[in-house]
This record gives sequence, structure tokens and C-alpha cells, in this order.
Amino acid sequence: MTIKATDVKNLREKTGLGMMECKKALEEANGDIEEAITNLRKNSALKAEKKSSRTAVEGIISARKSEKGIIFTEVNCETDFVAKDENFLDFCQNSLDYASENSTKENLLDLVSKGMEEQRMSLVQKIGENIIVRNVKEISGEIADFYIHSNKKIAAGVSLINGDESLAKDIAMHIAATNPLVLSPEDLDKDYVSKEREIFMSQVEGEDKPQEIIEKMVEGKLKKQLSDVSLLKQPFVKDPSKTIETLLLESGSEIEKFVRLEVGEGIEVEKKDFAEEVKSQLKG
Repeated sequence: MTIKATDVKNLREKTGLGMMECKKALEEANGDIEEAITNLRKNSALKAEKKSSRTAVEGIISARKSEKGIIFTEVNCETDFVAKDENFLDFCQNSLDYASENSTKENLLDLVSKGMEEQRMSLVQKIGENIIVRNVKEISGEIADFYIHSNKKIAAGVSLINGDESLAKDIAMHIAATNPLVLSPEDLDKDYVSKEREIFMSQVEGEDKPQEIIEKMVEGKLKKQLSDVSLLKQPFVKDPSKTIETLLLESGSEIEKFVRLEVGEGIEVEKKDFAEEVKSQLKG
């Protein structure tokens, strides 16, 4: 039986166990998540079963620079109170250390999850909340820097071709605030573009205007939307008179890679959007 990646992810978020362990449990349960949890509990894999069934949507992001680039870890817990606990913060630091020691290896998230499992389970028992190493991201490059917002819930990193680390830092701050989907409009998925065009068409189809005018209106709206979600076309948060593209041209630099993380991103619960908070602080 083929196990869906979304089911593995779901089971991992519910149990805090590693991806491979979750996949194996699902295979043995023929894809039934609840049965997989029951079997894990029977086998004592879930020592803190009640705590591990709760969704961890708080937590912090940590990052570190190295000669090879930058590594990020996101560790989740259930409450913001625990996210400030010294024992939790120590675990986050240890997870980052472990990720850094194993940098560039394949399946790094699963590797870190397995390596930190004993400490994680001990911490779950000690503080009474579910804890999960949810994300490990790596960005390579000789000219690279990162930004972590003061609340430690949003982070971004950039590697450049030419330029300097100061420029990379500024762009990382910008990415944290604006959350671009892609580097340039050409990188956007065709399905995304089609969906946006369809939305804009529905917005203007009731207009009493010639079809060619309506089509121009739609294309104008679409062009703006595609620019809004593309890093190169966005106005630089620190100086909106120029785009990121212009900023790079002035410095003779190019963006090689970028990444953005937000605590709990993608988990279907109501949570605060911190992007505006970051943006307003950078403008200030």
C-alpha cells in the first residue's frame, strides 16, 4: 500500500515521532492514522501518549551561520509560555547543534528528529507539553546571512552571488516581512497564474465595458499580483522607492537562494500573522 506524504506528516505532528517511524507505523496499519497511533501506544513508542496527541503550534526558530551557509531549526510546543522556558530553549539549542553537526546530509529533518528523540521524550515528560522538531532548513552559499525576528517566530535567509553579508541581511529582513512565494514572476506555477486570472476575471466580468478593455484590466491586476508575490519585483521594505531587483543591480549582486520560515506555518489552526509586525518594525 502506498502511504501518502500528507498522512506521514499528519501522524508526525500528532505523535512527534520521526518520519520513517511514522511511515512504518502507517504501513503496518494500512494507512489508518488512528490505528497507527494505537499500535505505537501498544508498543510503548508513545511514552507520553496524551501529550503527544496534542498539536504543537507555538515554539521558536533558531539559526546559525557556518562556512557552508546557514542552518535553521524550528521546534514547536503547545503554548507560548513553554516557548520561553529555559529547558525548552536548551532543547532548541541542542537541536540546532545536532543539525549543524550533520549539515549537508540527506533527510536532515528525520536525522535530527531521531537523534534528539530521547531528549525530546524526556522534555515532554518534564514540562507536560508535546514538543516536536518540525522543520530543519539549510541554505548554502559563501555570501549568506539571515534574520530572525525578535519574537523568534519568523526567520529568513539569503545567499548571494557577489554582494556582501550586509546586503544579504537586509534582503533576509525584507523576506521575513513580505513572504514572497518565488524569486521572479516567471517562477510561479502555471496553475497559480491561471487561478489568479480566473479570480480577477470574475471580479470585472459584470463591468459595462468592451471585452478588450476588460481583458486589459484583468492583465493589469494579474501583473500586479504576480509582482507582489515575487521577491525581485517587490518594493524594498527599507526603501520603497526601489525594488529588490534595483537594489541588487546597484550592488552588482544576484540572489542565489532564499528561504523563509514561520512557526506553525501550514498547520490548520487559527494563529497570528506576524508579517505586518515585522514590516512595521523594519520601516520604523
